[in-house]
Amino acid sequence: MVNLELYKVFYTVARCGSLTKAAQELYISQPAVSQSVKQLETQLGVPLFNRTHKGMELSAAGGKLIFKNVQDALVLLESAENSITELQTTVTGTIRIGATDSIFSHLLSDKIAKFSEKYPAVKFELISATSPETLNQLKEGVCDVAFVNLPVEDADVKFLDTVSHLSDIFVAGKKYEYLKGEEIGLNNLQEFPLLMMERNTVAINSLNAFLALHGVTLTPDIEVSNWDLMVRLAVKGMGLGCIPREYCVEELANGQLFEVAVTPSLPVRGVGIAIPKHASASFTVKQFIAEFSRV
Repeated sequence: MVNLELYKVFYTVARCGSLTKAAQELYISQPAVSQSVKQLETQLGVPLFNRTHKGMELSAAGGKLIFKNVQDALVLLESAENSITELQTTVTGTIRIGATDSIFSHLLSDKIAKFSEKYPAVKFELISATSPETLNQLKEGVCDVAFVNLPVEDADVKFLDTVSHLSDIFVAGKKYEYLKGEEIGLNNLQEFPLLMMERNTVAINSLNAFLALHGVTLTPDIEVSNWDLMVRLAVKGMGLGCIPREYCVEELANGQLFEVAVTPSLPVRGVGIAIPKHASASFTVKQFIAEFSRV
């Protein structure tokens, strides 16, 4: 197949009608332009130009036959290149985000709303699942970016940054107000009804790992599948709930819940951003991710 650059030189010479003008436009030497034209003529087997004292004229049996097709092809290629450039420099398209319901509600909703207001052409597809499931969806190409509870390990994805900290605490409603001001050891928590996240979640695995370091095992009286349900049950006095402080700020502020002083205090966790390890994020996704590093 003929080198595309030879057709570009041919088209420029035909349009300019001069080797000299074509060389100036292409920023190459005149001999290089002349050589390219001769090379294309050799490969096609026909003369493409008539050399006259006025310059370069398209030959009837060669140049005139292919000029329109070459022009159309170059226009299409330029359009394709412009489309790629626009894709790489314009915030548009769809962002598919994977996260848990709680991360969407408490950490992402405001960011998504502000980004949508800033870039109204962008659409969002929100894919809710547990953090382990979200990582699997990220690897399978179901979502473009994932926001997951930490700590979690997966060598097949790329973790970019921690975007928020989660401070796990025990909370209780008015039924347990007598515990205010009291310090409760980890090994004494089992004396009370306990509300915890369901098994095989990052939250409960992290808690159990910490408890194991202190030789403590806690068995929940009620396992819940989401933090909002835990908050409602704790407010109703169903027991002491273990929940990130960031997920019950309103209830702590209005007195529906209070923090139970536990010693030692639970470790701080986080929420991190993950992207596919071997796929390049679109310009739009990169711009959305960048919002989490801006003050």
